[in-house]
Amino acid sequence: MNPLSPQLAVIRYICVMKRNELIHNIQQKKSMLCVGLDPELRLLPAHLLEADDPVFEFNKQIIDATKPYCVAYKPNLAFYEALGPNGWITFQKTVEYIGSSHFIIADAKRGDIGNTGRLYAETFFNRYHCDAVTVAPYMGEDSVAPFISEEGKWAIVLALTSNQGSSNFQKLSVETSGLTIWETVLMAVQQWGTPDQVMFVVGATHPEAFIKVRSIVPDHFLLVPGVGAQGGDLDAICRVGMNRDGGLLINASRSILYAGKNSDFAEKSAEEARRLQQQMAIYLS
Repeated sequence: MNPLSPQLAVIRYICVMKRNELIHNIQQKKSMLCVGLDPELRLLPAHLLEADDPVFEFNKQIIDATKPYCVAYKPNLAFYEALGPNGWITFQKTVEYIGSSHFIIADAKRGDIGNTGRLYAETFFNRYHCDAVTVAPYMGEDSVAPFISEEGKWAIVLALTSNQGSSNFQKLSVETSGLTIWETVLMAVQQWGTPDQVMFVVGATHPEAFIKVRSIVPDHFLLVPGVGAQGGDLDAICRVGMNRDGGLLINASRSILYAGKNSDFAEKSAEEARRLQQQMAIYLS
């Protein structure tokens, strides 16, 4: 087990990526692509299983292949926690390897109050040096507040998610207002944090909702899962979801990670990332 560089950790802490830097990267790369780093050991190319840390070796090659085409990476904590203590080491090595050139989202879906929320925020911001954490707002304002209390750090709040079960609760109407729950989340949370602090998750599987989303939160960034394996329409999302800054981080995970299954997997991943970036470039020109 190799210790992580404390010098790099300090640099990551200082070099938080603020909104203007993220916008600059989007404009420079003509890309809003976020690559989801959701590695499953059973799906890795067989030759990587001989490595000391197969998941990190996979992530490393994916990052090297895709970094010219994306502006963000989103490691999903479940895929690291499932590996036990070594998974947390892999997660930390992955974040350090990405460095400060790309926006880093810890897809942890936390959301708790008091000291618990504060320590979740400290974990991902100060120990692992991520730029943002996905947050569930079900417990209210004090479950989001710890994630927007530090300058340059972001809460990415779940609003209208891409999964089929999102309609179970998120699309229900609130009797007192007539708004859906997801609309209520947008209305409330934008009062708690500025567009420099808060993003919202809105799934690409709900293209019909983006006009309404933008009428409520015209200036906030949206993290958009569901393009790729879940079938979301990238062109439709760009047409109705962008704002003057771009305003979208469009996530693709499985379609990029598993574009190839053999020793050329990274090359195939690069091809898929490039294809998505070129689609986005049309709308960023």
